[in-house]
Amino acid sequence: MKVVVDYDLCEANAVCMGVAPEIFRVEEDDTLTVLIDAPGEELRGKLEEAVRLCPKQALSIGE
Repeated sequence: MKVVVDYDLCEANAVCMGVAPEIFRVEEDDTLTVLIDAPGEELRGKLEEAVRLCPKQALSIGE
């Protein structure tokens, strides 16, 4: 499982960070940082929720 971010769509509104702070961090300059590119299965639920809740649909899960 791999985190995929479309940075052209991402507005760094921090919804993903609120759901999965282990995976995502929004920096002070309003850019998104992926902390874990390939999270383990224990984080799948959080990642799936972050993808689902992203208001700009900028996140997806790759394999």
